[in-house]
Amino acid sequence: MATLIRNKHSALKRMLNFNAPPLKNAAAEPVWKVLIYDRFGQDIISPLLGVKELRDMGITLHLLLHSDRDPIPDVPAIYFVMPTEENIDRICQDLRNQLYESYYLNFISAISRSKLEDIASAALAANAVTQVTKVYDQYLNFITLEDDMFILCHQNKELISYHAINRADILDTDMEAIMDTIVDSLFCFFVTLGAVPIIRCPRGNAAEMVAVKLDKKLRENLRDARNSLFTGDNMTAGQFSFQRPLFVLADRNLDLATPLHHTWTYQALIHDVLDFHLNRVMMEEGQGAEPSPAGARPKKKSRKTYDLTAADKFWQKHKGSPFPEVAESVQEELDTYRAQEDEVKRLKSIMGLEGEDEGAISMLSDNTAKLTSAVSSLPELLEKKRLIDLHTNVATAVLDHIKSRKLDVYFEYEEKLMSKSTLDKSLLDIISDPDAGTPEDKMRLFLIYYITAQQAPSEADLEQYKKALQDAGCDLSPLNYIKQWKAFTKMAAAPANYGNSGVKPMGLFSRVMNTGSQFVMEGVKNLVLKQHVSDKQQRSERTSETDDYRYFDPKMLRGSESLCVTMSCDDVVVFVLQAIVFVVGGGNYIEYQNLVDYAKSKQGKKVLYGCSELFNAAQFIKQVRKQDTCKLSRQHRTKNMNFNESGQFNLLVALCVCVCVCVCVCLKQAGNYLFYDL
Repeated sequence: MATLIRNKHSALKRMLNFNAPPLKNAAAEPVWKVLIYDRFGQDIISPLLGVKELRDMGITLHLLLHSDRDPIPDVPAIYFVMPTEENIDRICQDLRNQLYESYYLNFISAISRSKLEDIASAALAANAVTQVTKVYDQYLNFITLEDDMFILCHQNKELISYHAINRADILDTDMEAIMDTIVDSLFCFFVTLGAVPIIRCPRGNAAEMVAVKLDKKLRENLRDARNSLFTGDNMTAGQFSFQRPLFVLADRNLDLATPLHHTWTYQALIHDVLDFHLNRVMMEEGQGAEPSPAGARPKKKSRKTYDLTAADKFWQKHKGSPFPEVAESVQEELDTYRAQEDEVKRLKSIMGLEGEDEGAISMLSDNTAKLTSAVSSLPELLEKKRLIDLHTNVATAVLDHIKSRKLDVYFEYEEKLMSKSTLDKSLLDIISDPDAGTPEDKMRLFLIYYITAQQAPSEADLEQYKKALQDAGCDLSPLNYIKQWKAFTKMAAAPANYGNSGVKPMGLFSRVMNTGSQFVMEGVKNLVLKQHVSDKQQRSERTSETDDYRYFDPKMLRGSESLCVTMSCDDVVVFVLQAIVFVVGGGNYIEYQNLVDYAKSKQGKKVLYGCSELFNAAQFIKQVRKQDTCKLSRQHRTKNMNFNESGQFNLLVALCVCVCVCVCVCLKQAGNYLFYDL
């Protein structure tokens, strides 16, 4: 099964080696060169390749395209940029200024013929035709954050955001441009993955528009067998497998509650409360420092940056764990490190013994081997200490937010709201409590209550809630939009389907509560996560939720969708080993972690999660606040919008139903219908 990071990593390394296979001989000295990228290229490279890896591949300098750059006439330059007018003009300027010895132009997505002609004209005018050595379309226009997670962009993400797609005054031309941008990135994703997917999507929303355009783009590329990116020499090793991924498209409007949810897992909490993007978290240090003396200039707060990468074993093991478990694990790692450090100190003390005492000499000889081993492990020990310090600082910052905003209370209460469990405290009490969270926390809680409520609150109750929210300093504009969204989708007739309760109160910590702990967790509940969606639930909802999903297979002839009929027990079953879930309109780490946990329960199956942009609750509320409070977008007015009339259409339920149990996908091959089941 192809892995996303491995394919992306290989493509980048090949590009940085002048589009030739990387040298297998590690002792050979690489050709030294300069890497020139724009902001898009920087975002694509930074989560995968660090400075050390770039240096190992011969990159001596990596500079932004539009920065002031001095000529280096005896060094080749590798460009990695989007084919925009602005970038093309700057490349032409570099050619005229003779900045480098030779130019290797790599475009993130396909460049048009007219822009290629502009470059050719500039090279001809600058007498630099022979210096333009290679021009490549790399088809890497997406960002890989994890081996099972990708997003489309970080720069200019507002152009394909939830607000951009759903704004009331959007024109047809604007919507077409947004869909084309999304489809271009998804096409690049499948080129890098090296597989042509089977596509499923609901009807009547942006997800369907993306599916139609993506199917067309894939068909057009497959039609030209000689130049297809999915056949022959254009395919990399391991891409000739019969297995094809199932690509499930979903629309953000199917579930607006999850992006607002207060979470409890490590990675999602960091994204919610800290400045975390592209696997890098930025924090201000010295928040608890003593105040400056009177009359002295106040100390400037420094910003510390931490990279949370695949090389960090602690991060890989605990990023999806509930925060209390992470805090306890950090303390355990710290205790283990201190024990190893004390052992090294003890051995060093023994090695310094003097005199003719036979016991001392015997002890010295016995511990020589131990000390040698300890010294050889010092680099590993120092790296371990660095990671412990990293996670101690990050976890402490997260814990400060949990305690100051009572996020454990919000998380537990929202889980009970979404699962229709008995509430031990009224919603009005939490909203009115001045010590419970920020105005944004209170608004998030109320919006989840409003979205998941079986029946909308009466006007009198709603006015009471609105007054309490306003007294707490909340901006009510998101509520105005959610009211119209819910009224249109008619989702108040039955309880929201979020499964059983997601939490189980377990009291306070055990070992973490001791006096030697780095984390003072008193007053913070230890909440254990549960699965939101059960297999039984998914199977029972299969027909009602997914039977009306559209089906596209770019490898089949036109009209194949009519072949999708209800499958009988006699149908042949073919297992899909890889499924890709993509959310149009933005996603979050909560859904990603739910799918990761779900995939772990399905041995041999792999689920990838992607979204047009990655936002936390604050960023999502900001987009909702921008929405017109009087009108719904034309996407909402689409008459084919098909929601579950018997209850709320929860996004995770929809994804897992499509990915897991009985996705009604059929292929006509050798006269037989093949039924795909993950």
